[in-house]
This record gives sequence, structure tokens and C-alpha cells, in this order.
Amino acid sequence: MILNKRKSRSIAAILAFSGTMTISGLHKFYLGQPLWGILYVLLSWTPIPKVASAIEGVWYLAQDEEAFDRNFNFGKSSAAKVSLQVSNQVESVASAVRELDTLRQDGLISEYEFEQKRRHLLDQIS
Repeated sequence: MILNKRKSRSIAAILAFSGTMTISGLHKFYLGQPLWGILYVLLSWTPIPKVASAIEGVWYLAQDEEAFDRNFNFGKSSAAKVSLQVSNQVESVASAVRELDTLRQDGLISEYEFEQKRRHLLDQIS
């Protein structure tokens, strides 16, 4: 179902610009806004939807991916950003485990405390 899939900023812009020459409102259906799409189709005998489509096409292209995701993908970021976030999380957990190990080696925490805290940190990644 298209509502659950990640929307592309480029496709939304192409559909919006195509609405200036053909049927206006296709981009609204694509972005999961069917009521707006119907309104654009109903007003297609006027220039209003064509002008609005052109403005929205420029607006889609002017936004960065993060802003577009916030507006049209319910805040879901692209896979690359998610991968980067997971990588940063793993790096911070690894750093915390190294610090814990140093505390254990220095005798400031017991082996039992180290293992409990290590497991807690590793559970944060999953």
C-alpha cells in the first residue's frame, strides 16, 4: 500500500510539475492527501490548481530530505540516516563499555557490576 511506503521528494516534485500541464493533484494523491487531490481535480477548469502545483513543486525541491521526511514521511528518515544513527549508537555503547572495563581493571567496580552494566548497555542497541 502506498501510504506505508516512503515518499520520494523527486517524484512528488515531478508529479506536481506535471500537474501544470496535465491533471493537477496527482502529487497530492501520491503524498497521501486524497481530499486535496480531489479538490485539485474538481477545480481543474480554473488556473488555481496549476499555479498551486507549480508552487508546491518548487517547495518540494527547496526542502532538504530531512524536512521533506518530517512533512510527508511521518518523520521517517532515509535508510542511510538510520544506518548512521545506529552506527553512532554502537560507537557510543562501545566507548562506554571500554570506560567500564577501565574502571573494572582499576578495581573501582567489581566483575559482577561490570557485567551487569555491560549487559544493560548492550541491551540499548537491540
